[in-house]
Amino acid sequence: MEKRLRSAASGKTIALKQPWGLLASINLYGCDPILIKTPKAIRRYVIELCDLIGMKRFKDPMIERFAEGYYEGVSLLQFIETSSVTAHFDERENRAFIDIFSCKYFDSTTAAEFSRKFFRAQSHKLNTMARD
Repeated sequence: MEKRLRSAASGKTIALKQPWGLLASINLYGCDPILIKTPKAIRRYVIELCDLIGMKRFKDPMIERFAEGYYEGVSLLQFIETSSVTAHFDERENRAFIDIFSCKYFDSTTAAEFSRKFFRAQSHKLNTMARD
């Protein structure tokens, strides 16, 4: 997608390339150990998150506990009309790794702060990237 902008100085029109979408990667540290392994809580989280950032969910979220040993844990996949929300929960270290990708703009800072509060994380890290 391109926007066109006319330069005031030269009068020429230049193309400004718009990103296809936004990816927010949210790492949560020191989460509540009960919340990150409770499918009912994780379901409530993704529904509230999507409502908060203005994303329309497509069907119900997929929430599954799988793998074995060190890698065993709960994962989430929620399709949204403009892409997806995924999350993986590390019960050994009480961490959560959440990715939101959408070609519709959303406030990644709001999403990160909501996620931190919801899972009662002691700290978080947010990385955002424009996809084009």
